[in-house]
Amino acid sequence: MWIKNLKVLAVAVVVLGFYTMVAHIIPQLPSEVPKAIDPNNLAPEQLVTEGEKIFNGSGGCTACHGLGTRAPNLLTDEKGQGQIGARCGKREPGKTCSAYLYESLTEPTKYVVAGYGPIMPDMRRTLDNAQIWAAIAFLESQGGDVTVTADDIKATGGAAAEKSGGEASGGGGGAEVSTTTDPKALITEKGCPACHKLGTEGGEVAPPFNGLGTRVKGDKDYIRESIIDPDAKVAKGYENFKGMMPKNFGEQLSAKQLEILVNFLASQK
Repeated sequence: MWIKNLKVLAVAVVVLGFYTMVAHIIPQLPSEVPKAIDPNNLAPEQLVTEGEKIFNGSGGCTACHGLGTRAPNLLTDEKGQGQIGARCGKREPGKTCSAYLYESLTEPTKYVVAGYGPIMPDMRRTLDNAQIWAAIAFLESQGGDVTVTADDIKATGGAAAEKSGGEASGGGGGAEVSTTTDPKALITEKGCPACHKLGTEGGEVAPPFNGLGTRVKGDKDYIRESIIDPDAKVAKGYENFKGMMPKNFGEQLSAKQLEILVNFLASQK
């Protein structure tokens, strides 16, 4: 009997060791979110500084804005109209610069700049209201005057949370990490259609999700790496866009969500 029990114990140890190894192989991504901002304790210059961090980091803005191919240049001249801070108040009649930028970040399909597609995601999915206004302050500073105040943030805080389905954090704790396990919902939520095509929807400036599983021969490791370290390997034909895909998905996806997304993309024939 003791021999049988010993065999059972050995099998249990092997199985436990196997799953422990798998757990270490799968990236355990931290569910971190962009740094919370308390606008009441920040001068306009500090708000601009925080906004710059969001623009270049957690906001993922540089993925589309910069080349002038899929979205307008924001930090440099755009077709002779100057930087964004100089032209934002001239986009829509009757709208100030800050009002236009707020609409562009929270309801981006209301006004689409001529020559570009409606690929901008609603930033309330990843940023809270204070972070959005910090980004606006930074953009205003690019060739214009910063007009954002704490009153702007307070006036839109409740509406922002309500319109985004409660995803924005009214307490200034940062955008909540989604708990959805629906891969299509994750793709939409993270703004992937801005560049990647799935079905008949999405942009065509990055490799399409359609047929991805076939193209990579079901290589889930490749897909996983492309999500968490997009510059490690760049798909052929897209070399000029290296560095454009956001590198902050480790802050936006749990390990479980990552594997769900990887399996879904690997299944696209």
